[in-house]
Amino acid sequence: MRPAGLPVPAHRPIVALSGTMIHDYSHPYLREVLSRTRSIAMVGVSLNQIRPSYFVARYLANQGFKILPVNPVYAGQKAFGNSVYKSLATIPKKQGPVDMVDIFRRSEDAGRVVDEALDKLLHRGLKTIWMQIGVIDKAAAKRAEKKGVEVLMDVCPKMEYQRLWGELSRGGINSGVVTSKLGYVSLQLPGTAKKP
Repeated sequence: MRPAGLPVPAHRPIVALSGTMIHDYSHPYLREVLSRTRSIAMVGVSLNQIRPSYFVARYLANQGFKILPVNPVYAGQKAFGNSVYKSLATIPKKQGPVDMVDIFRRSEDAGRVVDEALDKLLHRGLKTIWMQIGVIDKAAAKRAEKKGVEVLMDVCPKMEYQRLWGELSRGGINSGVVTSKLGYVSLQLPGTAKKP
């Protein structure tokens, strides 16, 4: 369920590079979801530093999100300031609310993750299920939405955060977001160097 007064995301299907259909979520909607989120359980996160799930988790942790890594392969190890958990069910209550579950699993595994999240985390503040790029499970999304949990599919929270907060445009990438935020640019013309 979307809070009252929040713009409804546009549901204009577009074709992604993978050939799957995705939703074109509105900028205000994505910004609102990311702004209200504090803690993220990342299912399928890898501790291999060259895997996308690792650098997404690291980036979001560096932005101040509390990352609760979930992967039975690494259970008990430390990553991103927390222990890695075997499953969503094993995240201890002392970790507090879990606002979002980010799924780094294949589409055929996403439904099981969504069902576990609804069973184990709904009463702990779960508001959002976020399925990564290429991960789509419409039936699981409907089950979550019936329980009042918002679902985003085939998008990456790291990429959306960078795009919406102007980090991509600083690198010269057209993010589709107009901003007046400029980074500091040092322009030194030949022959104008300050002498010590």
